[in-house]
Amino acid sequence: MEAIRCEKLTKRYNSVTALDSLDLTVPAGIVFGFLGPNGAGKTTTIKLLSGLTRPTAGRAWLAGAEVTAGDGMARARYGYLPEEPTMYGWMSGREFLTFSGQLFGLGGRALAARVEELLEVVDLKEAARRRVGGYSRGMRQRLGLAQSLINRPPVLLLDEPVSALDPMGRREALSLLDRLRREATVFMSTHILADVERVCDRVAILDHGRLVTEAGQAELREKYATPVFEMELEGTGAAEMLRAKIAGESWLAQATAQGDTLRVVASDLTAAKEELPRAVVANGLTLRRYELKLPSLEDVFVRLVRPQG
Repeated sequence: MEAIRCEKLTKRYNSVTALDSLDLTVPAGIVFGFLGPNGAGKTTTIKLLSGLTRPTAGRAWLAGAEVTAGDGMARARYGYLPEEPTMYGWMSGREFLTFSGQLFGLGGRALAARVEELLEVVDLKEAARRRVGGYSRGMRQRLGLAQSLINRPPVLLLDEPVSALDPMGRREALSLLDRLRREATVFMSTHILADVERVCDRVAILDHGRLVTEAGQAELREKYATPVFEMELEGTGAAEMLRAKIAGESWLAQATAQGDTLRVVASDLTAAKEELPRAVVANGLTLRRYELKLPSLEDVFVRLVRPQG
């Protein structure tokens, strides 16, 4: 079952194309990371999906309702958190959540219970009676996250949801997002790649308004980034000697020696796993450390949005 579908979704501002023919399908029940450098079109996409702006061309659906056709049914099917939430500063946190619930037709004891539940979830129970105008940016971000959940929507659209939080707050928010996949599909844009690695099931990378790739994290690493061997050798000049010995091998893409450490990028991973230990033994060298470093999501991201050569 799909939670989000985009077909040729496009947005132009005069001569500037902010989003260019986006085709994307997001399955239900996952945390989906939407990545890209500044100006890539991430926020534009979220505004189109939330109905805050109309597309120049193309269509999009959320939980079966077409948002690009102005279908009012879609508004009840998603929660939205902008990067910098705007709130009524004269309201208390509890009043703001209550007001948000009323906009969705909630009321009575059910709404009161939901408000208290969310205040607990985002750790704003003690500040619930304070005016929102006196909240820190991180507190407003957490209150905005609670507001996006008030009506239990099947889809959450989150634009940089944890960027304003301190490390502890970010950790708690990510744990919450991780749990939410059991009741909603989370579509989050962010530039904090470590957060994506922690919670996202699938990832899309956008650059200059175009979709570069979309896949699971493991698939992205396998397809776009090359693992690196790091070998720490005993003896002065041992790393440089081994580098010279393996130079020209068919399985070698690059080798660099620095101090007692040799870093090897292999063009043929299977052959490198076999040949590197043999080369160490054949040259009478002693290994202190041998590690195959798997590529990070950051490695993939940098390669795709800033291609070499």
